[in-house]
Amino acid sequence: MNDIELSEFQQEVLSIPEKYDLMLSGGRGGGKSYLLALLALRYAEQYKGKARILYIRRTHKSLADFEALTRELFGKIYGADASYNSTEKFWRLPNNAYFELGQLSSDAEFVKYQGRTFNLLICDEITQYPTPRLLDKLRSNLRGPKDLPIRVVMAGNPGGCGHMWVAKRFIYSDAAPWEPFHEEQSLRTFVNCPSTFTDNPFIDQQQYEKQLTASLATDQELLKAWLEGDWSVARGAYFATVLDEKRNAFNPLDEIPKKAKGFEKKPGIDNAEKWNHWLAHDYGSSAPSVTYLMAESPGAEIDGRYYPKDSIIILDELATVNPNDTNEGLGYTIPHLAELIKNMCEQWNVPPKGVADDACFSQHGHSAGSIAQEFRREGVYFRRAQKADRKSGWEKMRTLLQNAGKPDRPGLYISRRCTYFWETVPYLGRDKRDPEDLDTTAADHAADACRYGILREQREPLQATMGAF
Repeated sequence: MNDIELSEFQQEVLSIPEKYDLMLSGGRGGGKSYLLALLALRYAEQYKGKARILYIRRTHKSLADFEALTRELFGKIYGADASYNSTEKFWRLPNNAYFELGQLSSDAEFVKYQGRTFNLLICDEITQYPTPRLLDKLRSNLRGPKDLPIRVVMAGNPGGCGHMWVAKRFIYSDAAPWEPFHEEQSLRTFVNCPSTFTDNPFIDQQQYEKQLTASLATDQELLKAWLEGDWSVARGAYFATVLDEKRNAFNPLDEIPKKAKGFEKKPGIDNAEKWNHWLAHDYGSSAPSVTYLMAESPGAEIDGRYYPKDSIIILDELATVNPNDTNEGLGYTIPHLAELIKNMCEQWNVPPKGVADDACFSQHGHSAGSIAQEFRREGVYFRRAQKADRKSGWEKMRTLLQNAGKPDRPGLYISRRCTYFWETVPYLGRDKRDPEDLDTTAADHAADACRYGILREQREPLQATMGAF
């Protein structure tokens, strides 16, 4: 590799001992892809016929650029002595090292890796994975003799449906960049190695910046993330321009507001005394189940903040979600979920009634009936929320979020107690095929539950089907 010119960033990464796993983070254009090929090449040269390397992307199409890159690099190093099987997509190098370029996007596709052995796993563009589950499963393929270090190298840019799980695992650790830290899920020691296009002297940096700026002219949040490698921005998210924790979040309340009595009333504003409250539920078993306790303001002040009439506040959250995977549920049965929902309602002294998604009212095809009927037998009462028109629901939610903090407009406010909301909703991206809709591959369960609760007022009153709250 002495004939290969390296950037300072690439040299620094290559100097990190192999006992550490790597996360190559930061913005776009930093030279990460070429570095991944260099890491594979060095591993192959060190361990020769013992080296079994797997490079993974989410789609077959996305392998094309990296395949071309390896052809260029390995051709420079080995010439015709390196052979590539374009059908099976693997390299057999002159030293008998094996390097496979693979694709993985589902459990069905994981079967082709089941039981196989690799000792260097390279996962590229990992923010394209909505959850870490498939990549975590690949770790079961890592093994080797004592004299052969096993290693995982991850790479990804801010943005994408997996932004939050990547940031939580690798970016928001207590360690500073370039310092080793313990990653709890894998029980391995990682080093986060950030870079941006300014760290890559082999590209025309001015031209690259212009190209990125032009391609994201309407998405300044994602542009900042890609240019600066900033994982704290809203990642070009669907709610990026309307959701701001400073405006939309409030500190947890100890009790539910029921009447405006005791709160400051604003002159000239119709202040009915009653706070309406209800549940909003998005059902899931293998996927997360999310239930919110929501309330509608009559025009009142709480803890020094005025909530204009018809503002909606989300007081509490019940989310049955795998703590290591925001898109995976806990597999709870309906009786178990119902008991948890009733416990939450009992704590707030409210009845377990509200709205749920359409799927809850579809018949299962067996004697148990629909999910809503099963909940009803357990003492939790849901009626159908309007779900057919997703886009109008999202637009209403965006409007309420944007109006939060305005003295004369109803807004949407979310308690900081609702941790799953704040972990997922601010980072939900747009559907690539329809920018007016959410990316449904991401963890959108909290957003869906919120949308159902907001849309409840566009249907007949709850009293019509279940009695007054």
